[in-house]
Amino acid sequence: IFGRERLNGHYAVGAFVIGNTISSIPYLFLISLIPGALAYYLVGLQKDFGHFVYFVLLLFSSMTVVESIMMTVASIVPNYLMGIITGAGIQGIMLLNGGFFRLPNDLPDPIWRYPVYYIAFHTYTNQGFYKNEYEGLSFNNDRAGGPPTISGNEVLRSYWQVDMGYSKWVDLAILVSMVVIYRLMFWGIIISVEKLKPILKYYMAASPKQSSMILENPTPISSQQEMV
Repeated sequence: IFGRERLNGHYAVGAFVIGNTISSIPYLFLISLIPGALAYYLVGLQKDFGHFVYFVLLLFSSMTVVESIMMTVASIVPNYLMGIITGAGIQGIMLLNGGFFRLPNDLPDPIWRYPVYYIAFHTYTNQGFYKNEYEGLSFNNDRAGGPPTISGNEVLRSYWQVDMGYSKWVDLAILVSMVVIYRLMFWGIIISVEKLKPILKYYMAASPKQSSMILENPTPISSQQEMV
């Protein structure tokens, strides 16, 4: 639909990216709010309303990042099925290295921790969720020779290996910045494909002799089409 509308000159790429982002926000928010409300209290998380609001915002930001990643992949991979496979593969790699299945210190440093762990949105989703749930709580300490209780901050630091150098709101801000980055990538890829696709199509349609002439004398495409 966008391709046809763009060829007809109805709107620019920037308008499409902004419109696509704004139009998806209400649905992503409802998808985050309704299942989030059903699951949050059933599993016995903190009853405070502020914690629930942060949980919904975190879930909404993560859903928006996923939407942005898939739109970016769709702008590169033209086939629908291959686009789903590629997007799921990217998210699967991020998920496996997000600090849940393997703790950060257990990840191999080359590639998997640097940079995959730090570019995976699951990292900041998990950390924000853990901080939202554990901070301010205390638990009975079952370790011999230790204090009778252990704080939630210590659990985060020693057990989950969460970076406690910044608050949970910074994790949320990082997710929001990821949305902006992926949307800008989406916009840039559409612009690039729009400019390169006609050149590649014309080059591939030309004979080998014409292709060598194009490389030696890169006349503008409009002039070459008039010559043909």
